Amino acid sequence: MTFRLRIALSITVLLSVSRPTLAKDFPKFERIEIDPHAGEIVYAVTHADVDGDGKDDIVAVTENAVYWYAAPDWKKHTIIKDQTVRDNVCIAAHDIDGDDKVDFALGAGWPQAGGTIQWLSRKDSLDEPWNVHFIGEIPWTHRMRWGDVLGTGTPQLTVSPLNKTEGDGVKLTAFEIPADPKKDRWKATVIADSLNRVHNHWHPALVEGGIVVTFTASQEGLHMLSPIPRSLFDKYRLSSGASGEKETQQGTGEIKGGDVLFGERPVRFLYAAIEPMHGNNVVAYLTVGGGPEVRRHVLDDTLSRGHAIGIADFDGDRYPEIVAGHSDPASGEIQGPGVYVYQADDDTGEKWTKHVIDDGGVAVEDAFAVDLTGDEKPDIVAGGRNTHNVVLYVNQGP
Repeated sequence: MTFRLRIALSITVLLSVSRPTLAKDFPKFERIEIDPHAGEIVYAVTHADVDGDGKDDIVAVTENAVYWYAAPDWKKHTIIKDQTVRDNVCIAAHDIDGDDKVDFALGAGWPQAGGTIQWLSRKDSLDEPWNVHFIGEIPWTHRMRWGDVLGTGTPQLTVSPLNKTEGDGVKLTAFEIPADPKKDRWKATVIADSLNRVHNHWHPALVEGGIVVTFTASQEGLHMLSPIPRSLFDKYRLSSGASGEKETQQGTGEIKGGDVLFGERPVRFLYAAIEPMHGNNVVAYLTVGGGPEVRRHVLDDTLSRGHAIGIADFDGDRYPEIVAGHSDPASGEIQGPGVYVYQADDDTGEKWTKHVIDDGGVAVEDAFAVDLTGDEKPDIVAGGRNTHNVVLYVNQGP
């Protein structure tokens, strides 16, 4: 059995859990617009405990600035403004310099003007603009995440550019934090170079021998990347994603992961996706039995420019729900743009009900789901494109 197949099989090892009861009532959400105009485009939103009070704050990236909104009143603070090459496009939180305070990696120069990669460190006061430190440059830098993809014991910053500029594909690159991140060069390792239009990637909580695998959403579909051996990387295609005559109608655009058993059957929810890139399909991927094969289920095909996907147990029944957002008016009865949550109807994970969280109030460019109020119920945050706003949806329970 190959190392690649062992990793694929490790995804589908069944959990020993009792069968839960599906919740009949779906939670209500309180809509709070915490910033009506953060920028011309809110490219990315994330969360981190910026002020060290033990509560996650909201962070938003616009074309020329990065802001944080302090929990629980969501007061707006500036991290940087007009300190990078426009436009800022992606962000990832991590303690880079080891001072037990969160820093941020930031991608800028979107869409293709250099693709600068830098990290942000705070000064003595959070009221002062943060420092900007150079990491590297990759044209078309589009998404970034932290994960120990190289198996060194320390997370690396993995950056995915959208379009290739040389060779057969984009250079999905892992940057290692040096001994002195402010002065030393960040070593770059290309972990994949044969995929095109990589719109997003994800590091799931799946470890084989201490190695974090990477999932990519590209024109070629959904792939899993793993080092075989650690000095080299190989890819395993789980699905070709959407199909169509044109390249823009093919593949996968957004990917987020969970690892949850559906009932007592050997069926597991694996990943949620938007397909194709900027696509109309909300997709759930399921595995059956103990093999690496996946089943693709289209939950909704009415979105227009789908641009955000996430997974969380919003109703507390131990079954995952999928949250999705789009930025343009849709083709179905619910035009939006907006935010929706898809809830499994039964324990097979094959039938889902769509719940409208926001219809028309936010043209979603990015979104995430996490508990921000400390009540153990996941909330939703979305950043707007044409609506320019940052919106929090507080989970009120059923």
